[in-house]
Amino acid sequence: MNVLHLDSSPLGGASVTREVTAALAAAYRAAGATVVYRDLAAQPVAHLGGELLQALRPAPGAAKPEGEAVARELALTETLLAEFLAADVVVVGAPMYNFSVPTQLKAWIDRIAQAGRTFRYTPEGPQGLAGGRKVVIVSSRGGRYAGTAFEQAMDHQEAYLRAVFGFLGITDVDVVRTEGVAMGAEARAAALAQAQREIETLTAGEEAAV
Repeated sequence: MNVLHLDSSPLGGASVTREVTAALAAAYRAAGATVVYRDLAAQPVAHLGGELLQALRPAPGAAKPEGEAVARELALTETLLAEFLAADVVVVGAPMYNFSVPTQLKAWIDRIAQAGRTFRYTPEGPQGLAGGRKVVIVSSRGGRYAGTAFEQAMDHQEAYLRAVFGFLGITDVDVVRTEGVAMGAEARAAALAQAQREIETLTAGEEAAV
């Protein structure tokens, strides 16, 4: 089993999602999986600029941008795509920032969401091409939103990630969630303990599957 482990929080050792993704990755390693790690905060992926967009999605009849910088970004895009497509499981560390995901994670998504590679357009509508793998979203939230009216109105984090991966054809999506982590030390500890229990349930039996 190949696991791609992504972190996107810039908080380093203070990050809840990093603590949980590390525990989840360790559990997969213990089950015999090979884990590839990418830190999207320590080594951020550049956001799509005009030249790169034109190189990735050239308009009919338009000249394709060239140059060392464009070539370097195209090569990085291929690396990111290869890591993603080689993974049987993708662990995504995704804290909620202002009701959405960190900009570092959005930049990665913009590289792997490629027409003809991870999805395609058909007469019947878009079709995902990246199915057959599992995604585990490691979500953290400073407050408590799950199951409330606030979540329905403000969740552009977990709902967005489910929509993106669903668009790419991935229907096997689990969420390991820590909520209320900004509501005091006791609430944070309880959320982390619950996440650990969810990790144990999620990875139970993985050793036999590897």
